[in-house]
Amino acid sequence: MKKSEITAIPGKQEVTVTSDYDAPRPLVYQAHTDPKLIPQWWGPAYLSTTIEKLAVKPGGEWRFVQRDAKGNVYGFHGVYHSVKPPENLVYTFEFEGTPGHVLLVNLTFEEVDAGTRVIEKSVFQSVEDRDGMLNSGMKEGSDESYERLKKLLAEM
Repeated sequence: MKKSEITAIPGKQEVTVTSDYDAPRPLVYQAHTDPKLIPQWWGPAYLSTTIEKLAVKPGGEWRFVQRDAKGNVYGFHGVYHSVKPPENLVYTFEFEGTPGHVLLVNLTFEEVDAGTRVIEKSVFQSVEDRDGMLNSGMKEGSDESYERLKKLLAEM
């Protein structure tokens, strides 16, 4: 399947990432909500990911921590607002390295052909926050994560 597509309209606070997977929707949804599966694909491969908290339910909190070979630690956290298996997840996302810059993520899992399309719509607090994320290597990180997810899904 094709690579992920990122859409960011100039002057808007949103980013949309669309990714297609050769796997059934329930399996793709599971890979996004199972604490044993997420560390196998979430983020760049040079970082190890630990799930410290994951309560996939409305009001449930999540926290992931990544570490590099030099011992640097990167934390991420948020709260689930809507959970509709296997169709949709809505949650906040905050990188602890830039506290106060919270975005709202809406993940939709659509059945397409023999697979699944995931549409990730992220709304940032400002255009500046959105542009900062885009300029931080978001596309490269997103592409690598989704390629790792595709590989994991093929193995499942």
